Amino acid sequence: MSAQDPSAQQNPAKPTQAEVMEKDKGMLDFFRTVEISGFVDGYYGYNFNKPFNRRNQLRNFDFKNNEFALNLAELVVERKASEDSRFGFRLDLDFGPATDWVHSAEPGGGDVYKHVQQAYGSFLAPVGKGLQIDVGKFVTWNGAEVIETKDNWNYSRGLLFAWAIPYYHAGVRATYTVNDKVTLMGALVNGWNNVEDNNGGKTVGVSLTLKPTKKLTIIQNYTGGPEQDDSVPAPTGIKGKNFFRHLSDTVATYNINRKVFLMGNYDYAIERERTAGNKVHWQGLAAYLHFMPSEKWAFTPRFEWFQDHDGFATCTEDPLARCSSRKTFKEITLTGEYKFARNVLGRLEFRNDWADTPFFRKDTQLPLLNPVSVLSKRQATITAGLVFSFSTREQ
Repeated sequence: MSAQDPSAQQNPAKPTQAEVMEKDKGMLDFFRTVEISGFVDGYYGYNFNKPFNRRNQLRNFDFKNNEFALNLAELVVERKASEDSRFGFRLDLDFGPATDWVHSAEPGGGDVYKHVQQAYGSFLAPVGKGLQIDVGKFVTWNGAEVIETKDNWNYSRGLLFAWAIPYYHAGVRATYTVNDKVTLMGALVNGWNNVEDNNGGKTVGVSLTLKPTKKLTIIQNYTGGPEQDDSVPAPTGIKGKNFFRHLSDTVATYNINRKVFLMGNYDYAIERERTAGNKVHWQGLAAYLHFMPSEKWAFTPRFEWFQDHDGFATCTEDPLARCSSRKTFKEITLTGEYKFARNVLGRLEFRNDWADTPFFRKDTQLPLLNPVSVLSKRQATITAGLVFSFSTREQ
């Protein structure tokens, strides 16, 4: 029948049953390899200092005082790259105050990118045991803690997570597992916390994971590159290449047995501040003990020491904007955890922060009239958090 035959146009050939079944099979196979997961995380917090603005200082997610608050709601769609299907992808959609804070320094504008925590494509190249290449936006490789509460041991994030390391990057990274004891990762990205770059340079990331025994894991990370805005005038005689930021991040985890785990994290960073040309640095140490007496109960004390030697990292949190003075902070956190169900997690946490000088706001309506009397060296908080999670892999 010719293409001009009216009967051919009115009665197009229908797909055969075999073709329909093959198409349906392809769609089913696709969704079998895709995992959809997510969670909703909320909390109530109380600050015994009763700060006038009802905001906890040095925190990056549990901000609110004397208020029921949403921390983060997340939906993840992921298809892992494998030998059977070498192309994969991941998309993390986030909503809540936590994502506003994560993207607060984004040069391209926080409102543009804040709902997309991660969005990258993956390719598992047939090199040795497989070289995975990811391109897009992804969370940082640095630190002992992550953005998702349910994947940490404590409810609040520590000082190092909040002030020593970045949250996310945009660019390309490659990961290769040499064997069951050694994994390597290399990355080339725009910089710290920026999808859109704010300068003409690029940042390099390198990570080495060692598992000398089944109980011990050591991760050594390095991140280096220019992170300050090129539009800010530099002091005379100092070239752009001298404004590199260098970060060394070390995480070690040791499993004593199935119930007791230890973890330590040390960070050191140095760079030259662009406006004055002075070198600044910060460093910190965190120690964790995780005890699980049963499948439902867990207890985690955490201790941290953080020194912002020149006030560069934490100056935005200083109520008097003393960004040139040295600051040392300590915190101890005691977290109790109970699993109400497989996907329902509750935590009750007491935390105490100290500063070497008066730093934390206290109850007052006039915070700038008499700074000495309205600032304290100590901040104590108690927080109750609840996380509901789900995953299609658990169905």
